[in-house]
Amino acid sequence: MRRGIRRDPKAIEMQLKGYRLSTAEILYWMPDHPSVLQSFVWQHYDRPPEFPELHRFLGFWKDNIDATLHTVRVACADAIKAPSMRTAQAVYQIHGAASYTSGH
Repeated sequence: MRRGIRRDPKAIEMQLKGYRLSTAEILYWMPDHPSVLQSFVWQHYDRPPEFPELHRFLGFWKDNIDATLHTVRVACADAIKAPSMRTAQAVYQIHGAASYTSGH
C-alpha cells in the first residue's frame, strides 16, 4: 500500500459539485449551568453561502438538545486547487549539530 495522504473520492466529488469543507464553532449555554458558555465544533462538507447541512444540523440541535445557542461562527475551505509546496525558512536540530537558517 502506498503511504501518504489518502484522498476520499466522495469528498472530491462533493467539491466538484460546489461543496466545501466547512467548520462551525457553536457557542451554547449549558442547560445545567445557564451562566456558562460551552464550545462545540462541527465540521462537514457543505455548500456556501447557504450552508444547508449546517442549517439541518442546527435544526436538529434546536429540536433535540436542551442547550440554547449563543453564537455560530462559520469558515470554509477554498475550492479544489493544485497542490503547493513551500520551502522551509529554517531548520533546527535539538540534539547534535548547529541549526541552519536560510538567508531569505
